[in-house]
Amino acid sequence: MPEVIFPGPEGRLEGRFHPGPRPRAPVALILHSHPQAGGTMNNKIVQLLYQTFVRRGFATLRFNFRGVGKSQGTFDNGIGELSDAASALDWVQQIHPEAETTWVAGVSFGAWIGMQLLMRRPEIRGFISIAPPANMYDFSFLAPCPSSGIIIQGEDDEVVTPSAVQKLVDKLRTQKHITITHDVIPGANHFFANELDLLMKSVDDYLDMRLATDPKRPAITTKSGR
Repeated sequence: MPEVIFPGPEGRLEGRFHPGPRPRAPVALILHSHPQAGGTMNNKIVQLLYQTFVRRGFATLRFNFRGVGKSQGTFDNGIGELSDAASALDWVQQIHPEAETTWVAGVSFGAWIGMQLLMRRPEIRGFISIAPPANMYDFSFLAPCPSSGIIIQGEDDEVVTPSAVQKLVDKLRTQKHITITHDVIPGANHFFANELDLLMKSVDDYLDMRLATDPKRPAITTKSGR
């Protein structure tokens, strides 16, 4: 789990990177929650997502958005953070230019950034969005959403209203050629404080389903057509 420093739009960005075990290893980018609410790449959920993708043989990067930890710059209300995420993906792709597929996983604010990134980067073939803040940010850019993924929500989330997330899921499910999985974790708050095991079981079950379909192209599923 080596520390890495790579160039971002406003200076260096700090991350932790685990290279893939083979040249064409798939790539995963993990995005943390709101920087002004204590979000960092060392949050527990971010670390668990990182570990899950590493175990599955992905070249995996988690990093601090601008102004967090050793990352330079200042908070930019999502605009600059999206540029940070794009730079992070560029950096991983320089190491794994032949990656067979790319995934993005984000927590809360990071889920919002991640879903914007997948609109701009067609190589992203799967996403994991945990507690996407659909009641706080505009998700209308998902028109249409280009890839299948899972949205996971806590039943008792006190920050992101489950009804707003359900509305987002319902909208995305009207699209053809993608499959949106929606999992609500019983009793979980915004931080999944006592339900981390259930959260990660949901993530792992979904990845098992997506990656088992075709070992050569692990993000493609016959169900979604991607």
